[in-house]
Amino acid sequence: MRLHIALDDALVAELDRRAGKRRRSAFIAELIRRGLDDDRRWDDIASALGQIDHSGHGWDDDPAAWVQEQRRADGRRTG
Repeated sequence: MRLHIALDDALVAELDRRAGKRRRSAFIAELIRRGLDDDRRWDDIASALGQIDHSGHGWDDDPAAWVQEQRRADGRRTG
């Protein structure tokens, strides 16, 4: 699909330096793809906020001990 986008001359010049005139579309598409992925991740983070209770966890008393216990329980871990 074609899309018309207006960009100022300085931005186009920087785009050409980084991507080359023949790769503008691919470069812009990749940047948009990354930006949309980032936005989706932030949406997921925002929707997860407040989903875990503030107390009643195995790590409440001693978080460091809980982390060590979790690491030792993972048989794939070495060291």
